[in-house]
Amino acid sequence: MTRQLITSALPYINGIKHLGNMVGSMLPADVYSRYLRQRGHEVLYICATDEHGTPAELAAQEAGLPVAEFCAQAHDQQKAIYDGFQLSFDFFGRSSSPQNREITQEIARELHANGFIEERSVRQVYSNTDGRFLPDRYIVGTCPHCGYDKARGDQCENCTRVLDPTDLVEPRSAISGSSDLEVRETKHLFLLQSKLTDEVEEWIAANGDTWPVLASSIARKWLTEGLQDRAITRDLEWGVPVPADVWPELAASGKVFYVWFDAPIEYIGATKEWADAAPAGEVRDWKSWWYEADSTVRYTEFMAKDNVPFHTVMFPATILGSRRPWKKVDYVKAFNWLTYYGGKFSTSQKLGIFTDVALELLPADYWRYFLMAQAPESDDSSFTWDLFASVVNKDLADTLGNFVNRVLSFSRKRFGDEVPAGHEAGEAEQRLGAQIAELLAEYEGHLDALNFRKAAQSLRALWSAGNSYLDEKAPWLQAKTDLEAAALTLRTAMNLIHLYSVVSEPFIPTAAKAIRDSFTLPDDTRTWVAADEALTLVPAGTPFTVPPVLFAKITDEQLESWTTRFGGGA
Repeated sequence: MTRQLITSALPYINGIKHLGNMVGSMLPADVYSRYLRQRGHEVLYICATDEHGTPAELAAQEAGLPVAEFCAQAHDQQKAIYDGFQLSFDFFGRSSSPQNREITQEIARELHANGFIEERSVRQVYSNTDGRFLPDRYIVGTCPHCGYDKARGDQCENCTRVLDPTDLVEPRSAISGSSDLEVRETKHLFLLQSKLTDEVEEWIAANGDTWPVLASSIARKWLTEGLQDRAITRDLEWGVPVPADVWPELAASGKVFYVWFDAPIEYIGATKEWADAAPAGEVRDWKSWWYEADSTVRYTEFMAKDNVPFHTVMFPATILGSRRPWKKVDYVKAFNWLTYYGGKFSTSQKLGIFTDVALELLPADYWRYFLMAQAPESDDSSFTWDLFASVVNKDLADTLGNFVNRVLSFSRKRFGDEVPAGHEAGEAEQRLGAQIAELLAEYEGHLDALNFRKAAQSLRALWSAGNSYLDEKAPWLQAKTDLEAAALTLRTAMNLIHLYSVVSEPFIPTAAKAIRDSFTLPDDTRTWVAADEALTLVPAGTPFTVPPVLFAKITDEQLESWTTRFGGGA
């Protein structure tokens, strides 16, 4: 099978991420990674904290910490939360790593040698109050395109248009708030994207038709507007230094690479971190995933729509210009926004539900299932507390959790702690088997196509099929007249429960493990279940236990409390 390389957009270091960040990149990447591993693929899921750039320096300054110390602490805090969400990274690295610095500088040297980096004198904003040149994100003002009054000097968070600091209306320093700014001359490195336009267009033409419309349309929109040469250095203390062997003057002045230049390279850097972190006796070949790997590796990226231009245009231009056979993405899975009552989740404005708070309220599986069931794929989707409670109560508590509990509890009450035997399977079981085969194929097809919302619907349909079968057979009534018939029904239902524990694992790994562990099978190492064996994998006589309540219903009191605490609207 093809080796599967998976990356999700790097979460930025300044603060805990909200649920919109989670559903727009890391969580669907995890669901897909888990599914591929279950189907027997060799998977490498790589992510990292994005640690360079202006916001890191500003956040460290606000925390009263050296930026390196701040980033180290923030990395550990974020990793702990992602562990809480059961994200199955093969490695979660740091863009400030020596490995990323080394690879970024080497790619920059290659781009320069190939004529795609040029040193230019530019006029840049200087703050008299702060006594320094201001990088783009140190300048805030009003977006000239949409009028948003908190736009940054590199990009408007509201309309996603890429900006230069001099584009802003009424600009001011993000450090001091001073508007005592002037434009002075300084030198920076530029990536000559204009010279790479034809190559990027050719690459997107060859690959973009298979991407979701959201990803391909954004990439082509950028190409239609024309690729501009872009400054790839900044005046910061924290970042990948410009290599002094090529640009001694710029290195001496403290120039570092622009965060959007080195951050995508960190996918490669983090893979080298993974290789370098191999335990004694284990050899990990990071280059085989990234170098001369076009025919041996399928590479899938997950990101929200604001990250698409950088990953489908700027980073490919960088890789193409290096003239090295680095692996380029095969499939870009882009997401729209998850909103909070129709308004944008926002880290800077602290609007919405943040991942650390989410885990304080409920275990990860509640959030994982809801977010993927409402994934903003074809359009934006909105988080409301009423919708969240409805999905959790109906799908997780009633459809899955109640099915597992009533089957196992009733069977233990009437037949003891082993799976009962009962009659041979009959017509109802044959119909159920055909239904399960159809639903399982549908579920697999949606996951293969990375249609997560539809996959969640198919998973729920699998759970519902068990409830319908149980209601039709009514073993609580059968037991009054024909214990063997009741035993058949319960044995069949227990096989469904085991099937659910396997195929639900990508979405709800903790609950899936609890369900699976309730059966004491001599060999339960299977990773996936074929439809034709789905109702026969748990034989009569298998010991079982009744797991604790898998999903507690969200009560009206909880709903009222959370709505009051977090607000019922934007």
